[in-house]
Amino acid sequence: MNDDLQALETWAAPILQRLQPAERSRLSRSIGTTLRRTQQRRIAAQMNPDGSAYAPRRQQPASRAKAGKIKRNAMFRKLRQAKHLKVSANPQLVAVGFFGRVARIARVHQEGLTDAVSKNGKLITYEKRQLLGFTADDIRQIQDTLSNHIRAL
Repeated sequence: MNDDLQALETWAAPILQRLQPAERSRLSRSIGTTLRRTQQRRIAAQMNPDGSAYAPRRQQPASRAKAGKIKRNAMFRKLRQAKHLKVSANPQLVAVGFFGRVARIARVHQEGLTDAVSKNGKLITYEKRQLLGFTADDIRQIQDTLSNHIRAL
């Protein structure tokens, strides 16, 4: 995947250098919002960037299970909201990611780290669930956005 990003950067660099800073900012914002939407859809579908499904949740012990609970909700429902999944764009870069307190939660799942469930709580090693990442479709959409933007000029 890193090779794909390098190829995209090589392809886009000469085009972007010809644009004015304000135009690059506008384009960066457009690419960022497009990427955020695709990341949100992928998180909602519970899929890693490679197309595999997220690792399922651990089974709750019988003592903790709620009576009558038929189906558990999807993971990361709130994290994928725009108020948590932010776009930062300027003429030099585009960043889509989690910022603030939710960034720690996202990082634990992204990298499969060990964390306490609650303050002074039991330590749990979480399964690796890649919340953010590039797919081939994401790269194609970035190229399409760049092409459409250049044609509009």
